[in-house]
Amino acid sequence: MQQRTPLYDCHVAAGARIVDFGGWDMPLHYGSQIDEHHTVRNDAGMFDVSHMTVVDVEGTGAGAYLQRLLANDIGKLNTPGRALYSCMLNDSGGIIDDLIVYSRASERFRVVVNAATRATDLAWMRTQAEGFDVVLAEREDLAMIAVQGPSARKRASQVLPDSAREAALAAKPFHAVEMDDWLVARTGYTGEDGWEITLPGAEAPAVWRRLEAVGVRPCGLGARDTLRLEAGMNLYGTDMDESTTPLESGLGWTVAWEPADREFIGRAALETQREHGVARKFVGLLLEGRGVIRGHQKIVFDDGEGEVTSGTFSPTIGRAIGMGRVPASAGGDCRIEIRGKELPARIVKPPFVRNGKICIDV
Repeated sequence: MQQRTPLYDCHVAAGARIVDFGGWDMPLHYGSQIDEHHTVRNDAGMFDVSHMTVVDVEGTGAGAYLQRLLANDIGKLNTPGRALYSCMLNDSGGIIDDLIVYSRASERFRVVVNAATRATDLAWMRTQAEGFDVVLAEREDLAMIAVQGPSARKRASQVLPDSAREAALAAKPFHAVEMDDWLVARTGYTGEDGWEITLPGAEAPAVWRRLEAVGVRPCGLGARDTLRLEAGMNLYGTDMDESTTPLESGLGWTVAWEPADREFIGRAALETQREHGVARKFVGLLLEGRGVIRGHQKIVFDDGEGEVTSGTFSPTIGRAIGMGRVPASAGGDCRIEIRGKELPARIVKPPFVRNGKICIDV
């Protein structure tokens, strides 16, 4: 049976095209995916991300548990309200999931993982919790609304509780403000400024309607995907999975090697890979002519091949862009096999677009 978020009726009332996304009925778009994309780049749009899995991690062993569970260093969360992006790895260094963890208080954290990997993630997290004084609580009572765009925080501040408005506006990127059952985090998945607001599911529909009233436009999964790809952000299950490590997925920066005595899961495998060098690297792709880059297309070099992991037509750039995994020695010009033809392309360094600005030479 399909699952629905607390905002489902709002999407239907707005005429959204509803699709299956990881077992959830979610809005793909509300009319024009391109218009929704440009709204986020130029003003303010909002996404229902209530399908994401929220897990509260608490107990006297919570910090030690997360230090072992995650490749990034929880020690960086030295004050309540700070957030950290990390991968959760298996023993071979493969990526089980990518996530954000928030520090709420001493030995109290909130972890947000992907919807499609919920069952696998929860099973792994619970297994690894054995031996630690820690309690994991999935928060199915909560909803999440991501408000993104250059005007997002200004507009969305009008719907925040009075007690949180000033602190939320003052919060730095990857910091959060918590009050009552709300958590307002300056994070996102679009390459634009904004907030991801976690709140009780029962309150979410009214807040969604208030956001609409102050000029924040509903946006669907389609625009979310083109925005994240322009921003050079990985999508789990597409750009990385358990068969790939952070070092070959453009996520080496999320691995905290220090302190050297921190034994996180997958460390030994990553150290071996780092010592010997990766055979494949993760790159951005720009098509030189007409066409659209899609996942699983072949990337051709004179001395080797790679594969596109994700691709799209970029509404901001007006060209086809993508990301892919190629031999470590590859660089410069390449060709992408599209509908039986090898079309010229070149390797570029993501992001393609951030904060409304094109970041590559087009």
